[in-house]
Amino acid sequence: MINIAIDGPSGAGKSTVAKALAKELHYVYVDTGAMYRAIGVYVRGHGIDKNNADAVIAALPDIRVSLDYAEDGTQIVLLNGEDVSTVIRENEISLYASTVSKIPEVRARLLSLQREMAQTHNVIMDGRDIGTVVLPDAQLKVFMFASPEARADRRTKELLEKGQTVDYETILAEINARDEQDRTRSVSPAIPADDAVMLDNSGLDIDGTVGAIRDMLAERNLI
Repeated sequence: MINIAIDGPSGAGKSTVAKALAKELHYVYVDTGAMYRAIGVYVRGHGIDKNNADAVIAALPDIRVSLDYAEDGTQIVLLNGEDVSTVIRENEISLYASTVSKIPEVRARLLSLQREMAQTHNVIMDGRDIGTVVLPDAQLKVFMFASPEARADRRTKELLEKGQTVDYETILAEINARDEQDRTRSVSPAIPADDAVMLDNSGLDIDGTVGAIRDMLAERNLI
């Protein structure tokens, strides 16, 4: 199986790029961040303090997260059988996901599912620690990043297009806070693998970023 790992900070466009590349190559796309977001949705919905690790761990037996795919190949995230693909993209859930993902028991719960998918399919998987922890033997590891300002601008435009009321400065502050939290957490920090290719896409659009990764695959004779 061919495994492609795409890591990087929030808002770098990992999911959009990974989806487009997976569709082009006919690979299975695995959005690991969506899995953590689903747990965040459960925690918020049940009034659990996201910073109370013991309470989150106690809830894990009641949480079932799975992925499915619509006829058009779109990934669907299921939380206890309910499609939460839309709600997991709410801005508040981003911080919930970052907080609960620091808990080792949460990561262990999802790790086996992620690795099983990679062992049985050609996959493109994106997240924070795919190249360092989840798929350390991936044939290509990309650490994709952009400046906080570029990411905040993209996120603000994306949410405005969806009809949400947002403020650029608030989004920028949240991105900086999440970057710091993800980078400094003790469990699987969001850092590049030693053999990852660094890709700054601050000045690239989606097509340009996909093209850059396609070139990397071609150089390695993976396509």
